[in-house]
Amino acid sequence: MKLIYPVLAAAFLAVPSTAEANPIQRACMASDRYTSRSLCSCIGEAADATLSRSQMREGARWFDDPQRAQDTRQSDRERDEEMWQAWRTFSSLAEQRCG
Repeated sequence: MKLIYPVLAAAFLAVPSTAEANPIQRACMASDRYTSRSLCSCIGEAADATLSRSQMREGARWFDDPQRAQDTRQSDRERDEEMWQAWRTFSSLAEQRCG
């Protein structure tokens, strides 16, 4: 029984709080499609590995405004094309790691 408490504490501490989460992770947790903290944490880790902070902030806006993502995807602006390519890389990694 004594072993359970340290294991539970370690598991709880391994998942960052909302304040420590990156913008993608916070958007995931606030989404109406939110399923679990561990899934959002996994998605946040994929974002950390592939997106810059500014790309995370932009991508987090897409959770509330999917049209903005569509506009970025269809844009001919170089900055938008870079963002869309980074997002595709992120989403592929998140799908591989998080299911």
